[in-house]
Amino acid sequence: MKLSKRVSDISESMTLKLNAKAVQLTNEGRKIFNLTAGQLPFRPMSDFIDGIKSESDFLKSYQYSPVPGYPELRTKLLNYFETSRGVSLKDCNYDCIVGNGGKHVISNILASIIDPEDEVVVITPFWVSYPEIINLYGGQTVFVETSIYDAFVPNIEAIEKSITDKTKAIILNSPNNPTGTSYSSEWMNQFAELLKRHPDLYVISDEIYYELSFFDPGPTYFYQQHPELLERTIVVDGISKNLACTGLRIGYCYGPKELISAMSRLQGQTASGANSLVQKALISFDFSNIERFLEPIKQHLRENANLLRDCLHDQSLGKIWYQPNSAFYYMIDFSQCPVMERFKNSTDESEDYSIQICEEILDKLGVAMVPGIAFGLPNSARISLVSQKEDFREAMQLVVDYLTQS
Repeated sequence: MKLSKRVSDISESMTLKLNAKAVQLTNEGRKIFNLTAGQLPFRPMSDFIDGIKSESDFLKSYQYSPVPGYPELRTKLLNYFETSRGVSLKDCNYDCIVGNGGKHVISNILASIIDPEDEVVVITPFWVSYPEIINLYGGQTVFVETSIYDAFVPNIEAIEKSITDKTKAIILNSPNNPTGTSYSSEWMNQFAELLKRHPDLYVISDEIYYELSFFDPGPTYFYQQHPELLERTIVVDGISKNLACTGLRIGYCYGPKELISAMSRLQGQTASGANSLVQKALISFDFSNIERFLEPIKQHLRENANLLRDCLHDQSLGKIWYQPNSAFYYMIDFSQCPVMERFKNSTDESEDYSIQICEEILDKLGVAMVPGIAFGLPNSARISLVSQKEDFREAMQLVVDYLTQS
């Protein structure tokens, strides 16, 4: 069968692939520490589950929803955006659309704003799907690199140098997947000044981990200090992370009405409206309860982050430590560990061994991690901080013992 070039060029999601392999090995009877998870292994809050059960009694909860989402829910989400971010949309021509998860929403955004050869600036390390979706629609990804030495905070000058007359958008992901960091208020203010110098750029602000900040200060955004920039800002959010509901596939975005209208037309011809039952439950759900639900989860993430820090320092690997403060990930830098001496077969500093290292750790030690090359950061791996404390401690001890052996 001859497949289209479009689909032939798409790579399989490394995170989903590794997670599937870890699950398979577990089912075969091996003890596997799965640190690939991009989801919280916690039951969603009972208020929300009860809302779904209640709505299941009504016929309309099983029928087509409006393509952009139920009007009551969209209004509620816009109000929540104003309250949670501390901004006013009164004088802003803003709207909201509900899609089938954050990934679907991001795909629709990029399909609606980029033409072939348009450039989109992406900061590395990046969420695995950004470049793949950009490529799907004929765009060109321009990468701006960061490093562990600056805790993966991008340099404003480097971003500005990446902008050309072909640049259509910049994707900002704070709190960040895969690094578990967020950008400071000072950085956001500098970024706002950059945007003012380039008035034709869109910003896609992926804020899916907004509520999952477990060390102060919490995330802030450029448009909070400079609300006039909202007119070309598209904010992505959803319930996958903050309500531990990845499988229910509800994402949404806020943006200029003209763009939201275009996305609705596109969605109407592809996926139609998102899950009607879950949307109905969200209409009656009290979003102010999210903070209460996440508090013990954030405490759990803090404890595992501290455990990881101690584990690295105990094995003299403090040089690969940086402070994660949000989301639930950490990037382990192999390049500065003794184990790299066993893999290096050339003086080429750019050669990547992350896949080999992660495969060996999984096969020999039973610890599943995602190779950093999938996120654009060679010789590293992303780990998730969500595992139960004792399992996480055991897994990290196995990993750091491995990394210190040359």
